[in-house]
Amino acid sequence: MWIVRFALKRPYTFVIVALLIAIFGVASIVTTPTDILPEINIPIVSVIWTYSGLDADDMSKRIIGVCERALPTTVNNIQYTESQSYSGVGVIKIHFQPNVQIDLAIAQVTALAQSLLRLMPTGILPPYVRPRRAPPRFA
Repeated sequence: MWIVRFALKRPYTFVIVALLIAIFGVASIVTTPTDILPEINIPIVSVIWTYSGLDADDMSKRIIGVCERALPTTVNNIQYTESQSYSGVGVIKIHFQPNVQIDLAIAQVTALAQSLLRLMPTGILPPYVRPRRAPPRFA
């Protein structure tokens, strides 16, 4: 109730405050960036191993474990790795340092995967090495 009395006693003060709020509101709307989906380059490479007939536990021990142990010795700038094993499929996500050259990292991971093929069970296919790409931008 006191604010109503104050506004009735000093109407010019409230007009000036309302104008300042409107001016600062318009200025903040104009200067605020409006990109809804910013481009984020996260250096992640996924290595997908497939071997049909192998359950998740054996996939984790015989294929994913061997590859994860070999990664830090031959691939540079690895921040950390995470893996998931399913029946017949194993996925390793390799997170790199932010300043890595992603093409060089993909080449190193591919070369390592090709050299590990002789250590894997017979009949296994070469893995699919896939870099993480930024989501598509809409105009």
